[in-house]
Amino acid sequence: MISFIVRMRFAQEDRNEVLEAVRQLATASRQEPGCISYIPHELAGDSSQVMIYEQYRDEAALEAHRASPHFHKYAIGGLFQWMKERSVEDLNALA
Repeated sequence: MISFIVRMRFAQEDRNEVLEAVRQLATASRQEPGCISYIPHELAGDSSQVMIYEQYRDEAALEAHRASPHFHKYAIGGLFQWMKERSVEDLNALA
């Protein structure tokens, strides 16, 4: 299983567009056969920061996600355009 967290910071004036793109991306991503979990969060006390917890069955499922039309539309064509900062934290499951 592949698990990671993506953290993104956005300008406050882009907040409505960012939240809509995140909602659309989450809804579509959860329908992917290899997606186990896709949970976006807004950081408490910092509405300019979004965190997405993602889990995929395997590397092929992650690649399918990144190649999907919804990823290209809402992530590459949307979120990536508004991001001020981005970091990815890879996770290793313990159990």
